Amino acid sequence: MTWEELEALPEEIAAQIELWDGRVVWMRRGSGEHQLATLLLTQEIRRCSSDDRSSHPERCWRGNLETNVFFGHTGKSDFVTPDFLVHRCLEPGADVRATDTVLVGEVLSPSNTPTEIEAKKARYAGAGIPSYWEVELRKDLTGIAALRVYILETGHGELPPGVRPLRKANYLLAGEWTPDSAARVSFPYPFSLEIPWSALVF
Repeated sequence: MTWEELEALPEEIAAQIELWDGRVVWMRRGSGEHQLATLLLTQEIRRCSSDDRSSHPERCWRGNLETNVFFGHTGKSDFVTPDFLVHRCLEPGADVRATDTVLVGEVLSPSNTPTEIEAKKARYAGAGIPSYWEVELRKDLTGIAALRVYILETGHGELPPGVRPLRKANYLLAGEWTPDSAARVSFPYPFSLEIPWSALVF
């Protein structure tokens, strides 16, 4: 399917589709708790981004949610829609490209399979997006169980002779927090992110 064909579909159907190199991938809408976790985390990221701009006016990052990220420099038939993201400030209405994006994140529901999670993570890594966040909900959906931050590996470690990595780019786990392990999520990239767990309670 092309972007033009996708645009011709009713909005309620088109909103549930990602195009991976023109192939239709259905996105299941998350529960109300999934949406709430996405919203709360996006609000906190936006707050931290605003604080960063106060200290560094030359930088401009925008926290956003459920926004299409297009791969390649042109065309729109290859994109994903992360739950939340950070991209450089753009002109109003401009498409967000992977090259504009420094952070993408997914709120995982109990129904997400490891295969689904890894496939999307590989898409983000292959596009060169520097940071990937993963939010795990509690099994009873009463809150966030864990938050993990991954950073894109810029070079491969030494491998045994004849062994090559399956993918050109991979994420490395760089931080992990649970509500019981720390009072806040604290990470320095792409700007200082200080998010108290109390702001993520629902």
